[in-house]
Amino acid sequence: MSTPRPAAPHPDLAKRDLPIRDAATVLLLRQGAAGPAVLMGQRGAAAAFMPSKFVFPGGAVDAGDGDLPFAAPLNESCAARLAEGTCPPAALAGAAIRELWEETGLRLGRPGTWPASTGADPADWAGFAETGLVPDASPLHFVFRAITPPGRPRRFDARFFLASADAVCGDPDDFGRATDELSFLHWVPLAEARKLDLPFITEVVLAEVAALCAEGLHQPETVPFFDNSGPVSTFRRIGAAA
Repeated sequence: MSTPRPAAPHPDLAKRDLPIRDAATVLLLRQGAAGPAVLMGQRGAAAAFMPSKFVFPGGAVDAGDGDLPFAAPLNESCAARLAEGTCPPAALAGAAIRELWEETGLRLGRPGTWPASTGADPADWAGFAETGLVPDASPLHFVFRAITPPGRPRRFDARFFLASADAVCGDPDDFGRATDELSFLHWVPLAEARKLDLPFITEVVLAEVAALCAEGLHQPETVPFFDNSGPVSTFRRIGAAA
């Protein structure tokens, strides 16, 4: 398959200085009969950002996502790689767990009791808390970072996390609690995922994850970073020796 190319910027948006929002995305993996499979869903045709594309669960960081009563924190290596940036690692982990919960109904958590008051928005987390769980950040591995290029209707500084479906509490095929943000939620074999209608960056991340799967789930020593924050796009690896 030829290397995918990013879509050209929309001419009406190319000169706008849109804010870049911190965001988190989760690639949930499990072993299937055809090898590793990743959970994906399709965005609505009327969505302002990436309409009709198949994507991983994810979204922007909300206020309070870092003020959660985590059952366990991110592993130290993961947190260290995430520390390069202005968004606290705990907030990115919280956003990843919340977005997975909202868009799929699946929970990364452990049994526990929420304190009477936290900085998290109760509306975001009430349903999660009612299941008797508190968020667990320890299964998350930071594997990719990408900033949306200029000229898009939304711009995000997205951190991509890899996690095993074994860490999910409950049935990983039960999407009954999902919102309607993503449709056609299903487990896609990695070998077939790139046949779907995907955003450019999703194809790139899938290729990176396929390589990581051969080594087993772990926090990689370096993390690829597509930096489109400035006028010139750059690529480097976070954690690489100078």
